[in-house]
Amino acid sequence: MRREFLAHSSYYGFMKKIPMCRAPDWDIRKPSFVLPAKSCDAHCHIFGPGHIYPYSPGRSYTPPDAPLEKFRKLQSILGLERAVLVNASCHGTDNSVILDAIAQSDGQYRGVANVDQSFSDEEFRSLNEGGIRGVRFNFVKHLGGAPDMKIFHSIVDRISPLGWHLVLHFDASDLLQFKSLLEDLPVPYVIDHMGRVPTNQGTNQSAFRLLLDALKRKNCWVKICGAERISTMGPPFTDAIPFAKALLEVSPDRILWGTDWPHPNIARSMPNDGDLVDLIPLFMPDEKLQKKVLVDNPDRLYGFDLN
Repeated sequence: MRREFLAHSSYYGFMKKIPMCRAPDWDIRKPSFVLPAKSCDAHCHIFGPGHIYPYSPGRSYTPPDAPLEKFRKLQSILGLERAVLVNASCHGTDNSVILDAIAQSDGQYRGVANVDQSFSDEEFRSLNEGGIRGVRFNFVKHLGGAPDMKIFHSIVDRISPLGWHLVLHFDASDLLQFKSLLEDLPVPYVIDHMGRVPTNQGTNQSAFRLLLDALKRKNCWVKICGAERISTMGPPFTDAIPFAKALLEVSPDRILWGTDWPHPNIARSMPNDGDLVDLIPLFMPDEKLQKKVLVDNPDRLYGFDLN
């Protein structure tokens, strides 16, 4: 579903004014850990290429192109077969880049869209038919801050009949601010990147305790990705291990894992995705739990074709 922004000449003019974020580590290391069959990267992005899938003029950053063919190479090296493609804010509400990728995936990709109040019921149905199973809202300040909450609740009402869920991107401080929102949401929701809680504040910090409490509710899911975002030690990001383990102890049936490739807006150490995969057995040494998080949980939430 393509929504045009501006003519390409205007698009390239905007590119000159908006900060460019860093490229991922293209030299992907093959991990030592062998993933279970049908493992899913439940949080990843595809960017551009910009001349085919223009970036939104209202974006806060310009990513380096990270197109479908490079994502497929990543999956092959890491040993991943399925994916949940999260349409990032830099593409605005034009979800074409992930819809086209899903259409070429033989049922092995699903998507999370960006939408606004202008979307018609027909457009929502079309997104559903195209493999979209949720919508994402950014609350983090560097991506524009909290959405208009009237629009937010209107969209929640509209996605409920579709059986979709919300994907919520918070900073740790936002978790505290929006505690009541998390308590009252009527649809399933997924919190990105372990709530972006800084590891140097420990597992007893208020924001993380709130996240653990939220996960006790049957409509809350959490992604144990973003180790590189919450780490204060840097590579190999092992200071994220206690946080992932604590979340797994609360509700292993509602935990997802992802790479966050190609890692937009990383301010410190850019991870190698092979290293992130090798954190998995440190998060969860048990093979049955690995299969639950990497295969069964995403299949239950996203309904992949069993082929």
